[in-house]
Amino acid sequence: MPLDRDWIAQRIPHAGAMCLLDRVLAWDTDRLRCLATSHLRPDNPLRSDGRLSAVCGIEYAAQATAVHGALRADGHEEAPRSGFLVSVRNVEFKVRRLDTLGGDLVVEAERLTGEGNDALYQFRLLASDGRELLTGRLAVRLDAEAGKGGAKP
Repeated sequence: MPLDRDWIAQRIPHAGAMCLLDRVLAWDTDRLRCLATSHLRPDNPLRSDGRLSAVCGIEYAAQATAVHGALRADGHEEAPRSGFLVSVRNVEFKVRRLDTLGGDLVVEAERLTGEGNDALYQFRLLASDGRELLTGRLAVRLDAEAGKGGAKP
C-alpha cells in the first residue's frame, strides 16, 4: 500500500487542502521522512496575504509527527489516536518564507523520547536541494480516550 496523500489524509485529522504532506518517503520506529508540495499551492490555507511564512513549517512538522504516530500504531489500535501540539522549542528559521522556494519540501521528524501519551520530536524542513530551512523540537500529547470509540483523529 503506497503511503501517499490519500493514506495520510485517512490517518490524521487534517482534511482537504489542510493535509499538507504528499507522501512518506521513509520511516522506522524512531524516524520519518515525508515529501510536501503544498507550500507552492495558492490555495494553501496557511497563506496570509498570499504568502506562506516559514513559521508555517511548524505545522508541516506537527503533521509529520501525527503520520509517524499513525505508522507506529497501524494495526495495533482499534482506531488512530488524535493528539495535539503541547510545545515548540529551539526553533531556528533559516528562511522567511516557504512559498518562494522552488521544488519539494522534505520534512524530517525524529522521535527523541516517548512514554505513554507523550512524545518529543526533533524536526527539520529541507529544500529539495538539501538546504536546511527550519529546525526545532516539538512535544505532542495523544488523547488517552481516542481510539477507544472508533473516532477518527
